[in-house]
Amino acid sequence: MNAKELRDKTPDQLREELTNLKKQQFNLRFRAATGQLENPAQMRAARRDAARVLTILNEKANAAAE
Repeated sequence: MNAKELRDKTPDQLREELTNLKKQQFNLRFRAATGQLENPAQMRAARRDAARVLTILNEKANAAAE
């Protein structure tokens, strides 16, 4: 997922995407704790994707406030 794709989405779609990413992060943490996680880099990718979505949401909120 890249920032250009996210900027094309509406704020509601971004919030839904953020919810999905948070659920994915939880599942990855759970799998890591039980030793079932094969690729630990997935945790980093999910965390960064969530941060990217939050950044775009904040940009859209600031643009709407101006």
